Amino acid sequence: MMKALTLSALAALSLGASASTAFAGDAAAGEGLWRNCRSCHSITAPDGTVIQRGGRTGPNLYGLEGRAVGSQDGFRYSQLMQDYAATGAVWTEELFTQYVADPNAFLHAQLGITSGRAGMNFRLASGAEDMWAYLESVSN
Repeated sequence: MMKALTLSALAALSLGASASTAFAGDAAAGEGLWRNCRSCHSITAPDGTVIQRGGRTGPNLYGLEGRAVGSQDGFRYSQLMQDYAATGAVWTEELFTQYVADPNAFLHAQLGITSGRAGMNFRLASGAEDMWAYLESVSN
């Protein structure tokens, strides 16, 4: 009986957590953090609508959720990112927050290597969940 009750409680918590994690961060705070990203990235909708102007050093961040890693047409990714993309990884909030905290360390850990550089050298030490929420809010 106790095992069934525990499993039911865990199932209920899991369902509640999945429903509430869609926007775990604060989109308004994420928009404020955009200044850290705009020198390399832009946010442009498929129809050409520019949501946030930015540089071309990094790929367009529109519609990131569910997009295959390293798959933005016309963008030249680092070898490390190409190797990671070959694993079939897809952008999720969890993956994004881990990656932006330290791109080199993340790719090294994922690929089981100790050398090589990611294309992105910037580290977003805090606010990654907010940035993700912002990207989600402008990509729908």
